[in-house]
Amino acid sequence: MRSYGPSLLADEPEISVIIRARDEAAAIGRCLELLAGQRTGDRGVEVLVLDSGSRDGTPEIARRGGAQVLGIPRGDFTFGGALNLGAANAHGGLLVALSAHAFPHDEQWLARLAEPFADPRVACVSGDRYGPRGEPLAERVEQDAALARANPRWGYSNGAGAFRASLWRERPFRADLPGCEDREWAWYWLERGYVCVVDPSLVVDHDHTHDSLASIYRRARREAEGLARFADGAADAERGLLAEWWSDRRFYRSALRARLSHRRAARLLGERAGLRRARSRTPARSRTPAR
Repeated sequence: MRSYGPSLLADEPEISVIIRARDEAAAIGRCLELLAGQRTGDRGVEVLVLDSGSRDGTPEIARRGGAQVLGIPRGDFTFGGALNLGAANAHGGLLVALSAHAFPHDEQWLARLAEPFADPRVACVSGDRYGPRGEPLAERVEQDAALARANPRWGYSNGAGAFRASLWRERPFRADLPGCEDREWAWYWLERGYVCVVDPSLVVDHDHTHDSLASIYRRARREAEGLARFADGAADAERGLLAEWWSDRRFYRSALRARLSHRRAARLLGERAGLRRARSRTPARSRTPAR
């Protein structure tokens, strides 16, 4: 396995890749190999792995791959909190959040991810195959506050995305959210005039559609709860899930296949549970990001 030696790392790297991991021994080695093969020109790159109590040798694999490993007790982990710890220990002006089981498709991915930040209006960048209304995404979209409010479940993702270190230092990710810390952080800056770039050329191999039904349900529940705790109106959207089950056919060749999908049913049931939890726990006045 190629490691990150002095020839790749500058004293103060311009790009810091932050990977949150727990029991990712089967995937993190490949992830690090693909990062080591990235062509970033004169940009320095460092990799930090935030390990939350792995028991399968993930930290050892990460160290052999050249990454700096920081440990988090399992019971203290939150998505935003782990990313904040990584960002606090990173040196780059551009911070990249990447799942341990996310795999870039080519060696130019990091360079493409960094390119939009030449525009000072850009706060964060990530990829998606689909647009804000579920249509196939053919070209780059600049999401502003109005587009985010109209499509609150679409936008920036910390599964494979980049954000400005200078903005993170002004306002870190919320560590109290069970999920959607990425959307919430992006919203905060969109409301202040920045934009989020979503580009189909930045999509990585990162697929949860074939996870177990229990995993799909839990992921949907925490993301729906997290979203509803900061997005106005999201906690009251439960009634719209039935309409979505009937009409939405994203990722499926037909509406019938979508309606009969047990994985899709698990996702929608998880979202329903998450919305109910958010509605019972969060006062309406606290949902909108602070201005």
